[in-house]
Amino acid sequence: MKFGIFGGARVGRADTLHDSYGYRDFINYVLAAEKIGFEGIFLVEHHFTGQGQLSSSINLLSYLAAKTTRIRLGTGVVVLPWHNPVLLAEQIATLDVLSGGRVDLGIGRGYRKEEFAAFCVPMTEAQDRFEECFALMLKSWASDERFSYHSKRWDYENIVVEPAPVQRPHPPIWLAGGSPQGIAYVAGKNYNLMLDQLATVGQVRDRVGAYLDGLEKIGQPRNATRCAVARSLTIVKNEAERQKALERRKDTFKRIGAIAVHGTPGAAPSPVSQADPDLASDDSALMGSPQEIVDRIGALADAGAGYILLTMASIAPESVQQFAEEILPHVKDLGPSFDAAPAPQAAAA
Repeated sequence: MKFGIFGGARVGRADTLHDSYGYRDFINYVLAAEKIGFEGIFLVEHHFTGQGQLSSSINLLSYLAAKTTRIRLGTGVVVLPWHNPVLLAEQIATLDVLSGGRVDLGIGRGYRKEEFAAFCVPMTEAQDRFEECFALMLKSWASDERFSYHSKRWDYENIVVEPAPVQRPHPPIWLAGGSPQGIAYVAGKNYNLMLDQLATVGQVRDRVGAYLDGLEKIGQPRNATRCAVARSLTIVKNEAERQKALERRKDTFKRIGAIAVHGTPGAAPSPVSQADPDLASDDSALMGSPQEIVDRIGALADAGAGYILLTMASIAPESVQQFAEEILPHVKDLGPSFDAAPAPQAAAA
């Protein structure tokens, strides 16, 4: 079982968000996580919220590359339709060089209408822009010689993209998915899968199983650590703390539902756009006493999860240390049940 961090640094009032934290505190938090052996970090990036959310994940990851030595540095995610493909390919490759080949590239199409509008990018073009940007980034990393490319959006003439990333042909690609079609696409392309923090244990089982089945179909090993499951983590000491944590989680869900409005015609809805405050008490959160959290992580392992990305309720090295002392020893040797064997098949009617 591998563990990582999901979230981001921020500026502003300390009580405006529960999944993001001040820059200096967040950096110390990452350093503490690396010290206890966490696998990686995926930084969330958003724009124009008025809540101080991190807006430049690549910049912060570049700083973290200099402060760390082992932990992997991921984007969760970079929204491709807003970027110049070649410039973004150069920035990601530079980060990979600076970090010694530790980049995990999470990419997405985007789902917040306000962000598209503010960047002057039509949201109706999101999928086309995503596909073109991604293809151009892959071409940039694969081309050792100069190339040209011309389309209605981009005109590159006789360019060579430098530097080359350390990881060849490019850093590992991570895509979010939830629908059967989306998961089949990610697995079929041999990319890594990110699952949202709202999915129940039953949904995690179905989605991880479908992903591993997809990898097997293209001749790849059934490796559950290539599927990262996000989870909020709150350790409570008594019932009063539990109720307070539930209320905070409900408030977070309401905020997600208010700003995560998906507006791409004909596209499947983003998982976060379906946020329901009533889900705050379901089994999707790692909330409770240390033993309860051990049991919940065990249930995730039984469901096939091999890599869990944690959003901790308290941002402090002490929180990471508490996890290391009270929870990690009991779960670090767990193995995902779907690693070696195919997912169970339904009986024929």
